[in-house]
Amino acid sequence: MADDATGETELKQTILNGVHHAQGAKMVPFAGYEMPVQYPAGVLKEHLHTREAAGLFDVSHMGQVVLRGPEMAAALETLVPADIVGLPEGRQRYALFTNEDGGIEDDLMVANRGDHLFLVVNAARKAPDLDRLRAALEPRRITVKLIETRALLALQGPQAVEVLAEHCPEIREMRFMDVATLPLGGAECWVSRSGYTGEDGFEISVPEAAAEDLARSLLGDARVLPIGLGARDSLRLEAGLCLYGNDIDATTTPVEAGLAWSIGKARRPGGARPGGFPGGAAILDQMESGAPRRRVGLRPEGRAPMREGVTLFAAETGGTPVGEITSGGFGPSLGGPVAMGYVPADMAGPGQRLWGEMRGKRRPVEVVKLPFVAQGFKR
Repeated sequence: MADDATGETELKQTILNGVHHAQGAKMVPFAGYEMPVQYPAGVLKEHLHTREAAGLFDVSHMGQVVLRGPEMAAALETLVPADIVGLPEGRQRYALFTNEDGGIEDDLMVANRGDHLFLVVNAARKAPDLDRLRAALEPRRITVKLIETRALLALQGPQAVEVLAEHCPEIREMRFMDVATLPLGGAECWVSRSGYTGEDGFEISVPEAAAEDLARSLLGDARVLPIGLGARDSLRLEAGLCLYGNDIDATTTPVEAGLAWSIGKARRPGGARPGGFPGGAAILDQMESGAPRRRVGLRPEGRAPMREGVTLFAAETGGTPVGEITSGGFGPSLGGPVAMGYVPADMAGPGQRLWGEMRGKRRPVEVVKLPFVAQGFKR
């Protein structure tokens, strides 16, 4: 999950803004915030370093939300197709806010922290997500609180676990999608073993008063580099992960997007609590009968990337468009261009040859299986 950019002019700053400037970051507007797009090492090195060692990301612009109240899990299930009632304490799940047409209004993480649910939502969707939660849950005596006193860091990469274990050895015992409250940098941190790169890693919610010290301490480790939005995007693209506003939006269903796995068995036909979420009839029908189009991985031939908005055709000449690229760029781990997009279901099989039109010329592109790189999560 991630955010899409907005055109806001009065930019907010995260609590780590000074750290970014001290590290020589190039700053850009993103989702209403001033955020680092890259550091002096450059996007290519940042990307490869995260794949090989560990990279530190500031994701404090994202929304941290706490839900408390009676039957809070069942109440949240009226908004998402994930199995929240069956989510054990100390675990988290990926979920989707859906609309009445079955489209995706946002993607989010939901953690069961015992006496409350902890949600992380995309920065550009914070306001509508909060409105949606409050309208649906507050009448059911569920409190919805946006947490604005905590920063959010992500430490990603195969060496992330050993870096954090030097601060707290219990980190090693966590599995993928575990959540725990652990001491890091002298502060009480809410830690999950998850992330947005395809690598093993952790996301750390830390009190703002301790955030800068923790970030500087982690960056003082030779295994850790600061990572900006540029490498964050190329890492998630190689991992086949969706960017909200590009690969998923209010017109895209979970089945089309290849995210039907996030719909819990209990919420499917024959399950304990089938449907009951916005767009449930349309989404469950697509799960039974299939979707007309599908999100696929794409490998353009040659070295030139095909980016968002490139139109796809079934033939080198003539014909009408059959699809469009939603995310694309250079994949540093693969040494060539990679992309994702939507094509008709009968053209979604690996090996399908298509043509992407750029500046009036069509170039060949092949449908491939996602992800582009093997995932390194600790299952």
